[in-house]
Amino acid sequence: MAGNEWTLEFPYRRSVGPIVGEFLTALRKGELKGARTASGRVIVPALEYDPETGEPVEELVAVADHGTVTSFAWIAEPKRHQPLDRPFAFAHIRLEGADTDLFHLVDAGSEEAMSIGMAVEASWRDERDGSITDIAAFVPTGDA
Repeated sequence: MAGNEWTLEFPYRRSVGPIVGEFLTALRKGELKGARTASGRVIVPALEYDPETGEPVEELVAVADHGTVTSFAWIAEPKRHQPLDRPFAFAHIRLEGADTDLFHLVDAGSEEAMSIGMAVEASWRDERDGSITDIAAFVPTGDA
């Protein structure tokens, strides 16, 4: 079958519940919210159910749009469908006020500029639509 090209797609629509819906609405406003579980943990991104107990989450709380990098992988040569066309890091970021990490990207300029424990802050897009990509990237703050 040389020369034949196939496209495999899984088109679908997903509805969101009230917790995830409010999380996405907050993103559109340039805010971050986490879901507080019955045990008091704050989960970001917000989930409808506590991943430890399966109990519904009923409360959202504001968290900061800045935090620290807890782990990262440097992408020296981004692929065509990756979010940036220049080197960047995929990272786990512990936002201030959260008890779990948010997975996002850090636009640090160079691998040498990246480190575990570095302070980063969200760089928000000017036009937002209520998706996690409303945060264009996290960027270093220069704070220790």
